[in-house]
Amino acid sequence: MDLETVWDMFVKNLLSTSKFTEVSITKRAGIPFLYLTSDSSIKRKEVEQIIERAAVSAMKGNRLHFESIYVRSEQQLIVYRCRFYVPQQKMFCCGNLCHDCIRFR
Repeated sequence: MDLETVWDMFVKNLLSTSKFTEVSITKRAGIPFLYLTSDSSIKRKEVEQIIERAAVSAMKGNRLHFESIYVRSEQQLIVYRCRFYVPQQKMFCCGNLCHDCIRFR
């Protein structure tokens, strides 16, 4: 699995919504930041829903998780810290009847 293709698909999905005029991802100290530019004013909750839908679509068929954290906004620019990550697998049974228990493999 190549995360670059997931990131590319994620950006394409965001641009296809026509809510954003520019979408870019910049890494600062190894942490990816998502920069969104919009022509019209858009609510933060709506932006987060669009980001979540684009991430779900980009992750389809891969075992990944997505996390986005709001950082700041200036006029028409909105910044989020986003990351795709592979979930950790359990190595032993803890006895709590978890849905991903090692016993069920």
